[in-house]
Amino acid sequence: MAEISCAAPLPLRTQVSASPTALSQPESNVFLPPDTCQRPFVRQDFNMLDQMAWELSDDCDLGALTDNLPHLSESSQLKPSTTDNISEHEFSCHCCYDILVNPTTLTCGHNFCRHCLALWWESSHKNECPECREKWEGFPKINILLRDATDKLFSGVIQRRRAEIQADPKISRSLLAFQRYGDNLGRAKTNQHKGAGFFFSGVLTALTCVAVMVLVYHWSGGVVEQHDLLISKPVSHWTLEEVVSWLEHLGPWAQLYRESFQQENVNGRLLLMLGDEELLKPPYSIENPAHRRAVLAELDRVKALGVKPPQNLWEYKAANAGKSLFLLYALKRSPRLTLFYLYLFDYSETFLPFLHTCCPGITHIDHSIESSFLKTQLEPSWRQWVEFLVKYIAFPYQLIAEFAWDWLAVHYWTSRFVIVNAMLLSVLEGCALWRLWTRAGIRTLPRKMWNHLWKMLSQGFAFALLWPFVPQFVCNCLFYWALYFSPIINIDLVVQQLMHPETQAL
Repeated sequence: MAEISCAAPLPLRTQVSASPTALSQPESNVFLPPDTCQRPFVRQDFNMLDQMAWELSDDCDLGALTDNLPHLSESSQLKPSTTDNISEHEFSCHCCYDILVNPTTLTCGHNFCRHCLALWWESSHKNECPECREKWEGFPKINILLRDATDKLFSGVIQRRRAEIQADPKISRSLLAFQRYGDNLGRAKTNQHKGAGFFFSGVLTALTCVAVMVLVYHWSGGVVEQHDLLISKPVSHWTLEEVVSWLEHLGPWAQLYRESFQQENVNGRLLLMLGDEELLKPPYSIENPAHRRAVLAELDRVKALGVKPPQNLWEYKAANAGKSLFLLYALKRSPRLTLFYLYLFDYSETFLPFLHTCCPGITHIDHSIESSFLKTQLEPSWRQWVEFLVKYIAFPYQLIAEFAWDWLAVHYWTSRFVIVNAMLLSVLEGCALWRLWTRAGIRTLPRKMWNHLWKMLSQGFAFALLWPFVPQFVCNCLFYWALYFSPIINIDLVVQQLMHPETQAL
């Protein structure tokens, strides 16, 4: 019985591990050595057989072996490779039915391309799965493990699809809008947990309100009241002291003619009757032509307005409370439309002085005080118009800053607030134009300009209707808020624009 068992043919593993000479012999001649029948197989025997099998696979044709060994051929067919079982359908998006690009997993478990999900969100305005309609929580993130797997298995398809997505401006805009929505959502959630920040914000708001009330009380009760009499009282009712005060306000050179006006006891009615011949003759004897032109020009303005023209910001606000508030907000929101409005409806009183201040063009006249007054009443030259139009189109806020710079001697801190605010608004406008350019939205600029024009016209019309019913205290609060606290708000907006630039689509 022992000899019969020893003469039994080798198992399959032993047949594969045999030498080439043994395999060339008939299968019945391959036997185990006699001593192996008397001891069991140990691990060293299997290791030796495995080594012989690998040497055999290098020296001979495995195809011939599998033909002679049907059991080995059947065994190899039972173990297919892993890559043969992977299909593109398992890694396809259920929106575009193509290979997933930047796969994003929702809370329901479904996966979609990042740009497909962005397009769905932008068109539907819903935070729900496109397939099962289950709402997702938070902001969907890219599945990094699934993305790496698709990039490795379908690298060629992924590269082609990425290039197609980057070349499509509509998809890029959708991705940017979707990412911006996620950033805003993340910042909102972060702010919910900042209790100290909210406390500080509340304290700052309270202090701001107190500061506004103090400013309103200060300027409404102290600074402006000393000018209210001249800028609101009709010139025909002026007394001698008020006429002399008006004359002194023209400049230090007017002190030369103060005594003559006092000797003649000139009141408001007599002032309106003075002309060039009366000022040239005694007792006034204003023989200097420049001085005489300055007095006559200011006198013409007084006759036209019926009151003393405003000489600074506070006098202008006291004389034109509603107009000053409208111009303050309109110049901040839409400086080009506001300047065009001044050109059409307030040319001589506001637009001409503004243009001469921002774009000075008179150089041949001496730089005396009376000449600086006269030049604001002349028609601008073509060089001034060219300079003004270039700044008007490209840098409208620079015009406002230059105008405020000219008033530094009169309004020290107020002019600096206006200049800083103009610089910040220029930066914000530049950032807005840059976003339009990067998103290929320049072609939508005419439509945006038309919408902006319609919005400004409607707001101006509403302001004109509601202005008579708004209390003066509320108007003063709005005025000082826009003048002194708007720059602080714009600083925060500029920091957000510079610290949180738009992310790339892919």
